[in-house]
Amino acid sequence: MARLREKQPNGVPLSRKNPEAADPQTDPSRWRLLDEQGRQTWHYLQSDEEIKEWPQSIADRYFLGLPTGLPPLPEPDTPLNAAQNAIAYFSQLQLPPGNWACEYGGPLFLLPGLVITWYVTETPIPTHISIEIRRYLFARQNPVDGGWGLHVEGESSVFGTAMNYVILRLLGASEEDPRMINARGMLHKLGGAINGPHWAKFWLSVLGCMEPEAVNPVPPELWLLPDWVPFAPWRWWIHIRQVYLPMSYIVSKGFRCTSTPLTRQLREEIYTQPYSSINFASHRNSISPTDNYHPKTMLLNIFNQLLVNIWGPYMRTDFIRRRAEQWTWDLIRREDANTDFANLGPVSGPMNLLACYIHDGPDSYAVARHRERMHDFLWVKDEGMLMNGTNGVQTWDTAFLIQAVVEAGLAEEVKWKPMLIKALEFLDDQQIREDCPEQGICYRHRRKGAWAFSTREQGYTVSDCTSEALKSVILLQCLPGFPKLVSDERIKDAIDTLLTMQNPSGGFASYEAIRGSQYLEYLNAAEVFGRIMIEYDYPECTTAVVTALAMFSRTYDASYRQAEIEATISKAVAWILKDQRKDGSWYGSWGICFTYAGMFALESLASVGRYCSNDDRVALACQFFLDRQMADGGWGESYKSCTDGVYTQHEKSQVVQTCWVIIALLEAQYPEREPIEKAVRMVMRRQQQDGSWKQEAIEGVFNKSCMITYPNYKFIFPVKALGMFAKRFGNPKVQ
Repeated sequence: MARLREKQPNGVPLSRKNPEAADPQTDPSRWRLLDEQGRQTWHYLQSDEEIKEWPQSIADRYFLGLPTGLPPLPEPDTPLNAAQNAIAYFSQLQLPPGNWACEYGGPLFLLPGLVITWYVTETPIPTHISIEIRRYLFARQNPVDGGWGLHVEGESSVFGTAMNYVILRLLGASEEDPRMINARGMLHKLGGAINGPHWAKFWLSVLGCMEPEAVNPVPPELWLLPDWVPFAPWRWWIHIRQVYLPMSYIVSKGFRCTSTPLTRQLREEIYTQPYSSINFASHRNSISPTDNYHPKTMLLNIFNQLLVNIWGPYMRTDFIRRRAEQWTWDLIRREDANTDFANLGPVSGPMNLLACYIHDGPDSYAVARHRERMHDFLWVKDEGMLMNGTNGVQTWDTAFLIQAVVEAGLAEEVKWKPMLIKALEFLDDQQIREDCPEQGICYRHRRKGAWAFSTREQGYTVSDCTSEALKSVILLQCLPGFPKLVSDERIKDAIDTLLTMQNPSGGFASYEAIRGSQYLEYLNAAEVFGRIMIEYDYPECTTAVVTALAMFSRTYDASYRQAEIEATISKAVAWILKDQRKDGSWYGSWGICFTYAGMFALESLASVGRYCSNDDRVALACQFFLDRQMADGGWGESYKSCTDGVYTQHEKSQVVQTCWVIIALLEAQYPEREPIEKAVRMVMRRQQQDGSWKQEAIEGVFNKSCMITYPNYKFIFPVKALGMFAKRFGNPKVQ
């Protein structure tokens, strides 16, 4: 099994024998972020010669929480000066290819899949990586009860506590460490690992720390179903599809880690009774209430019973099994080829690595390439090493930064042009130029002309990422002095792709149009997530497409596919209005929550001429925000808004959410200046002397229950909000 390399990085000691000793830490001055056309990997330099040849950048120091050396700036007395200070700081974090990087953390269930995969595939784990993962997990341990949650702000759960306890042990943490004792106590209080959700049971079974009988079935035969079957996998949301694809292959192959002294010891640590006494088959549906966000339905339970008691023992022939394994393997291979082994995300990536290890063997090219690619998901910060929610947010954040500077009226200033041209060059490089080979066979949507969330290499079309990148390209290429890097043909390719993504409802989903019924949620086996089985209409995606199409027709080419674009916008606007709640709000699915969705909704309605002055629905949305403005002028929304579906006030106003509301009110042309200026004052008060803002509460969400960070938002949206206020009200001095 994987072993820690005994070579200690530059004298950093490992304190395994004395669990009460201070945690070892690598030398932060030796870490470097390498950005190769958007591919971001962290490297730990071992020698002084390497350090001399590769100096640490300002961005490196910023990400690691080290002093950046950036000077204090003149105190701003106007919103535009504050925006200028923010750009002055943020421009120093731009990476050589032209993009911005950041931590994309928050979920606490990602590292366990990777570390367990490393362990069972005997992948060497460098000491500096082991040290920093341990540091991060201990830093994010609940200081009160000793557990871990689904995400960094969530309550302790079996999923978070069991999985992170296990990998800390795999990485060398002692079971006698007081923090591990506390974690074990919390896990036992929650009923032990046997009460984990489906994904936890899968990984523990792979590790050999749970019997396979406890894992609900994931038969690869599902992928043999004809496309017309209402629950065929091609109808599922792309992330759940790509998770259950390799999972079904691994389970069908019966892979389990060879027993080791450590895994045998773990069996006795993570349960509340001796391992040998547990009837694992009786616990397939056991789950802690803290993990059971989306309880399994009666239909799913019946389906699982049929698979376990009838299909498996009596109907599943070797011929069917081999055919199913071969087809799922072929789809896994195509996913690896289409992404150069980067894969869709950090859950499916380690599973694909394990599937290749099983099929091709430990010395194969596929396994070696996967091992390299796992580093694309790892991120180092002052707390240690975490696993990002994708291989980055490169395209997404870069597009938003361009828009912020343009909307602030600062894009034509000479000092910002080099930064913006580099950002444009990055978007030019990252546009996807071709469709996947045989895309129909692997159930991929058209992608020619699209932009992905992160990089072209990852290669998945996303409707709002394509829209925001397209808007940014058009905005810059229509300004004097900026090169026209993205041709008319390629811009039209993006439009063509967007026009394929509208749902019959008029709304837009994320990666592809909706393929299945919402009734598929009755088969949601993930338990910890909501709205995960299929694509959905999202206000953020729909509004992004509306604004992109409207901008294209208004400022770029009014004649290209004019009738289709007008019809698409009309249907999308109708859906946006239909999705608005009676109180004037929109529920956000990718950011927290009503403030986030409301900003996009009002921006899209403004793009088609709907404002407070001429539309009661827009006025109602503005009043929704004004009714929730806090005493200091800001807005603050808790992540509980996402999980509970009701606007929930944060205990403190948040800079990012306040800026979302400022932008929303300005887009809607809300007539009164005072509440907006009050919010602007709050944002300016919190700005630091160097032009930055401190990190506050978590900003993003996915699948209703899991939060995720967008640290660059605290630069991007203040620049846009402050600049838009200055343009609207003449950049007054704000006291």
